[in-house]
Amino acid sequence: MGIVGMNGLLHGKRGLVMGVANNHSIAWGIAKTLAAHGAQLAFTYQGEALGKRVKPLAASVGSDFVVPCDVEDAASVDQMFGEISAAWGSLDFLVHAIAFSDKGELKGRYADTTRDNFVRTMVISCFSFTEIVRRAAQLMPAGGSIVTLTYGGSTRVMPNYNVMGVAKAALEASVRYLAADFGPRGIRVNAVSAGPVRTLAGSGISDARLMFNYQKRHAPLRRTVSIDEVGGAALYLLSDLSTGTTGEIHFVDSGYNIISMPHPEALKTVDAAEEAAEAQEAAEAQGAAAE
Repeated sequence: MGIVGMNGLLHGKRGLVMGVANNHSIAWGIAKTLAAHGAQLAFTYQGEALGKRVKPLAASVGSDFVVPCDVEDAASVDQMFGEISAAWGSLDFLVHAIAFSDKGELKGRYADTTRDNFVRTMVISCFSFTEIVRRAAQLMPAGGSIVTLTYGGSTRVMPNYNVMGVAKAALEASVRYLAADFGPRGIRVNAVSAGPVRTLAGSGISDARLMFNYQKRHAPLRRTVSIDEVGGAALYLLSDLSTGTTGEIHFVDSGYNIISMPHPEALKTVDAAEEAAEAQEAAEAQGAAAE
C-alpha cells in the first residue's frame, strides 16, 4: 500500500515545525502532511506579521500551540523550548526550515559578500540548526527524528545564491556531525534537498523564475515538485518508515541533481539563441560605428 493510503504514521507523536511563512511554504507542505498522519504540532514564528499568518494555518490543522522564536536571540530560543517542555514534556520530532540572507547580497559575486551578512546568514541558516537540535535532543529521551531543509546550491554553483549556498553546505555538514553526535541516543538527523518551489523565500533570489523553468525543462521527470511531495519525503524521514536512516541528504527535485548537462537538443537551442544574440550585438556595434 502506498503512503497516500497509509494513515496514522505519526499518530500519538508530537513535533515542532519552525519556519512556516505562509501557505506556500515548504514547511507548511510538511506540516500539512504530518498533521494528516496524526501528528500533534507546535509552530514557531518570528515577529507579529508572520504570527498573523501562522496562527490561522496552525488552527487549520488543529493546533493552537504557536510560540514566538527568534533564532538570533538565545533567550528567545530558551523561552520557546521552555514552553514546549512545560506543555508537552517531550518531543518526538522537529522540522527546521529557517534561513536568511540579505537579498541585495544574493546578486553579483559571492566574493563581494560582506562580513556582517556572512556572519548573519551563517548564524540564522546554519548555526541555528545546531543550537535547535542540541536543545530539542534534551526533550527526546526515547529518541526522535529531526529534519532540516537544504538546496542543491550547497554543492554546485547557483546564480544569485552566493553566501546562501555556502551556508547550505555548512548546514549539510552539520547534519552529518549531528547525526553522529546524537545517533547513540536514538535521535536521527536528516535533510531534505528540495527542487525550486515558488515560495516567499525563493522570491528573494534574482531571476528565480528563469531558473525554476530551466530546472523544470531539464529534470528527468520534466517537472518541478510540489510542497506536498516534499511533505511526503519529510513524513518518511520523521516516521518509523525510516528508522535506519540518519545523516542523509534526501533529494526531492524531480531528479535534477543527477544531471550534469542538458540533452543535446536543448544545447542546440541554447547555442542557436546565443549565436543570434551575438549576431545582433555585432550588427548593432557595426551600426554604431557607421554613425
